[in-house]
Amino acid sequence: MPDKIKLLVVDDEKQFLEIISKRLSVRDFDVTPVSSGEEAIEAARKQEFEIALVDLKMPGIGGEEVLEILKREHKFMEVVILTGYGSIDSAIRCTKAGVYNYLAKPCELETLLNVLREAYQRRIQNKLKFKDEKLKGIVSDVAPGSPLEILRKLKEMDRELK
Repeated sequence: MPDKIKLLVVDDEKQFLEIISKRLSVRDFDVTPVSSGEEAIEAARKQEFEIALVDLKMPGIGGEEVLEILKREHKFMEVVILTGYGSIDSAIRCTKAGVYNYLAKPCELETLLNVLREAYQRRIQNKLKFKDEKLKGIVSDVAPGSPLEILRKLKEMDRELK
């Protein structure tokens, strides 16, 4: 694992946001706390995060919409929903949108830590799988080709991995 996992934490309950951010910061996480869906989307456009921990029910842009936007704009970001207002319907919608896990508040810290670490491992696996598939495609497409063409394709792949 890297020194710290880059984690975006989104919750409109300021006190909860402060407490969970502090508790995660002293562990394996470089936490960026934001208190709205709008702030989350803006932060993710400015900085790369590996995981997002998102509250479901927030004023303005809610957690489901944040999930959809983050997954659409950040191919390898894993998103975990942590909510006090969960339902089977919202869990199904979030699963279809690509959520890594859907947790109910209150949640034991150890459970949350395990889920976040597993989400990070999944992110790594997805990036490696993508890279492997791309490399196989490059080799089959340009095996008899020029070294410059191979380098161009590798640079293109690096851009896609970011």
